[in-house]
Amino acid sequence: MAVYQYGQRIPQIGRDSYISDSARVIGDVTIGDNCYIGHGAIVRGDYGKIIIGTGSAIEENAILHIRPNGILELEDRITVGHGAIIHGKLIKSHAVIGIGSVIGFDVVIGAWSIIAEGCVVPQKTIIPDEKITGGVPFKIIGDVQQKHKDFWTYGKQLYIDLAKEYPEKLKRL
Repeated sequence: MAVYQYGQRIPQIGRDSYISDSARVIGDVTIGDNCYIGHGAIVRGDYGKIIIGTGSAIEENAILHIRPNGILELEDRITVGHGAIIHGKLIKSHAVIGIGSVIGFDVVIGAWSIIAEGCVVPQKTIIPDEKITGGVPFKIIGDVQQKHKDFWTYGKQLYIDLAKEYPEKLKRL
């Protein structure tokens, strides 16, 4: 695990959470239970605080960071896609941040909302609950349907299961 203290800021890691040895978790970071922090991900709480809720997945090469003395909170069961860059304020439960998306400072993403791949959400934007956004800059392009919730509930469970299996199944050759 690549977990680092920064001054007096020490990460707190929940039970059954997996952090890749190529990821970096730095400083004032709290990671809930059953989380997955993928290969190459960077979670930088060196001069701000980052909270990652239970059952969340920070996929490969995603970056989470916050301004000095700021707080970035991801509630429970958040998916942050591969290569996303997050500088937001609050991502509410069950939201999905798509591959390669960029989330600016002070952004709030609503519960169950889906930010499409490559979407750019500029600073201080508030995305309501259960909306689908896409584009550069973002536009609301639809409403989340039950089929989306069903798919993402399944997808989030895959990462919870993966976090439990990795310590046993991943072997360096």
